[in-house]
Amino acid sequence: MFTTTGSRGLYKAPLCKGLLLVLNGLTVMLTLLPQYQHLFIYSLQAVTQQHQVWRLLCGRLVCLDVKDAFCSSLLIYNFRIFERRFGTRKFASFLLGAWCVSALMDFLLAQAFQFLFDYEVEELPAGLLAPVFSLFVPFYRSIPTTPVTQVLGHIHITNKSLVYIVGLQLLTSSPFMWLLALSGLISGGLYYSNVLRLQKLLFVPVWVSCIGRYILEPIFSSSQPTNETPLGMGATLDIQRQQRMDMLDQQLLLAQYNEARRNIRPQRQAGLLQWTRLFPSLRHRGQNRPPVQPHPQAHTQPPLLDNSPVAEEQVAMLVEMGFSRIDALEALRASNNDINMATNFLLQH
Repeated sequence: MFTTTGSRGLYKAPLCKGLLLVLNGLTVMLTLLPQYQHLFIYSLQAVTQQHQVWRLLCGRLVCLDVKDAFCSSLLIYNFRIFERRFGTRKFASFLLGAWCVSALMDFLLAQAFQFLFDYEVEELPAGLLAPVFSLFVPFYRSIPTTPVTQVLGHIHITNKSLVYIVGLQLLTSSPFMWLLALSGLISGGLYYSNVLRLQKLLFVPVWVSCIGRYILEPIFSSSQPTNETPLGMGATLDIQRQQRMDMLDQQLLLAQYNEARRNIRPQRQAGLLQWTRLFPSLRHRGQNRPPVQPHPQAHTQPPLLDNSPVAEEQVAMLVEMGFSRIDALEALRASNNDINMATNFLLQH
């Protein structure tokens, strides 16, 4: 997993799992049966001059290049967090809207390129590429950036760096991939910001969502992952050690956060347990000191958190990401108004 944005695997992401299995399966089949690849070529000239409108569907779904299929699959797997957070229907509506708008943008950008440079773009890379690039818009705007480490003391590595590297690899895979990337970013920005009320015009109907829930979701659903999460691979021993410290820190904080929520629900007005004061962050401790495990107290009641002030703009940011206002307030108070820590707690809870 590239980012710390939720539990591992494809749990609660049946659409992403279906896209990965079906589209990659078709890519493998077309690689083994090259005589059928001409049916899936994304030819703008064939659409405009020969009126082969069906190429908009076939040419903009299945990748003919294995490298493009691999990079787009990595991005879809990483962007599954949006389906898990906002629901399958809303995620499918975003992909549908971005797919339709980007189809129009492909022709407009191709015509603009021909007008400026007197060069006609006849074919574009095939596959679900523009909608994948459109997902970078909510990824950039709604997922907070958390620093991980530094390279050479100046280059900052964050939880988003590998995702952008994979996107850059996909961008440089073919000469006109930049046109699809620009088309996807424009369409994703238009749909995400709801310009021209696109979210009211392009969406998945409820009846289609119900059919998919009862027919397709049992096929592509994944079992709930276990509580144990494997450690990520670090480039050096220092990075691996830091990852273990961060993971242990999150497990302690999440455990205390869950216990506090159970104690708070009968009397919510009493506040939330300030577990960040009880357990300081392990990443700020010495490298050679082992982490100290908390000792449970049998007959003492945990102290309660007073109603500490919370920045309203941070609450609004979490609410826009899909969390409830009550959970956002509790997470911000429990994390001492640390927006990154509060987001990670809510996403993993």
